Amino acid sequence: MKRILYLLARLYAGFILYGLGIVVMVNAKIGLSPWDVLHQGLSFKTGITMGQASIMVGLIIVILDAVLGEGVGWGTVLNMIFIGVFLDIIKSMNIVPVADNLFMGTIMMLIGIVISAIATVLYLGAGLGSGPRDGLMLALNKKTSKPVGVLRTCIELSALVCGWLLGGSVGLGTIISAFGLGYAIQIGFKICKINSKEIKHRIITDDIKYIKDIIEQRKNLKEQEECIAKSSENMK
Repeated sequence: MKRILYLLARLYAGFILYGLGIVVMVNAKIGLSPWDVLHQGLSFKTGITMGQASIMVGLIIVILDAVLGEGVGWGTVLNMIFIGVFLDIIKSMNIVPVADNLFMGTIMMLIGIVISAIATVLYLGAGLGSGPRDGLMLALNKKTSKPVGVLRTCIELSALVCGWLLGGSVGLGTIISAFGLGYAIQIGFKICKINSKEIKHRIITDDIKYIKDIIEQRKNLKEQEECIAKSSENMK
């Protein structure tokens, strides 16, 4: 039980930190991170919040992850939902200052990247399923053996182009984030001595199979007990 509580605490700490990291980068006012350019663009086109856009995009990517063979865990589903939720909550609280000059904006963007990288290492390390976007990164890493930093940068740039076409805000901070986040995560993995290829997540299908096996075992045990009982009655 303590182990489960620890993992859940680590998971949600990662979600909260990631939501905070996004708000810090948004309030830097020097251009949004690539995914947030996409989320903002969708927000502009549909009228939903950035957090809701994040959830919607996350759902699409979860499906893509499954197609690429990356297992979907409970943490994946929770990530898809709660990062968007925490993003909206933290943004609405107005606790993160807004940059009013380029220097402050650049510093905030770098801080936001570091926070997001720490958050990623936290919730990936829980082993309950990667986030949708991280799952895509890890799936491609396993398929191609290309470095995490390179793959993450390519993914970020793809999201950026789509978001820009939808009208999302692009600026200096976008470039910093696009090229910096992937390598910040890679450095985080190295510091924590985590090999991205060796990350083993407990996926939902594992739990479903485990429950089915328990039900089947109990069913077989009950049948055996009934057979023994019948045999005893026949002997009498």
